Amino acid sequence: MRAVIVGPGVMGETLGGAFRKAYPAEELVYLGPPSARRTELSRQYSAGEATYPEEVGAVDWVILALKPQKAQHILPLLRSLLQPDSLVLSVMAGIPLSYLERGLHHPKLVRAMPNTPGRIGAGITVWVAQALTDEERTTVERFLEGLGASLYVEEEAYIEMATALSGTGPAYVFLFMEALTDAGVHMGLPRHIAEKLVVETLLGSVLYYKHNPKGAALLRYEVTSPGGTTAEAIYHLEKAGFRPALSRAVWAAYQRALSLRPSLP
Repeated sequence: MRAVIVGPGVMGETLGGAFRKAYPAEELVYLGPPSARRTELSRQYSAGEATYPEEVGAVDWVILALKPQKAQHILPLLRSLLQPDSLVLSVMAGIPLSYLERGLHHPKLVRAMPNTPGRIGAGITVWVAQALTDEERTTVERFLEGLGASLYVEEEAYIEMATALSGTGPAYVFLFMEALTDAGVHMGLPRHIAEKLVVETLLGSVLYYKHNPKGAALLRYEVTSPGGTTAEAIYHLEKAGFRPALSRAVWAAYQRALSLRPSLP
């Protein structure tokens, strides 16, 4: 098996780790402009390096970890990598299967939207595919599970929605953690204590949710005593527009994902 990862960025690193976890002895190549990062990732994952597709030759898997703005110019150059049975897996936000097929002249395609915790095997990847056999779908699913949980969807439109929710989601969580920590410091807690309290509270809350899948609203009701401190805090969050602000942010991310569709030359 030969595979090439196009784009030695953060997601290229994450996918390289998943590939090596699934296929420790198979051939892997990083394709992209010469850089210290490309060289480092190649060393880290025992992969080759290439600057141009013709240096790589035909491969079994092409993994697209490019920025979507580069798709217009790069996709046509990758056609020489593909054989009839080659599988293409793209994590480019906003680039639909139809666009990939036109750009690559190739039908066997997977679109996936992982997120940052996939770097430690704790992410969630939403994916859709076309023209794959059942065996190929199983192979892709096992590969993606190297990043954490995976969720196959029938509707490609869900990928853009997942981009805005789970793909971008870690940034929302980190912003919330940052703000909550700052609130603790404002009260007078040393920062290291505030950070510890926030991290363990968030982690424990998620684990408790998974252990008691009643839904977030019911679990929140359980810790919100009438007239208590939690009720007071929730009242001020709602008064400040916490819920609609978050909803607008996710919607804006979704609209941005829909806009990332350049035209093929």
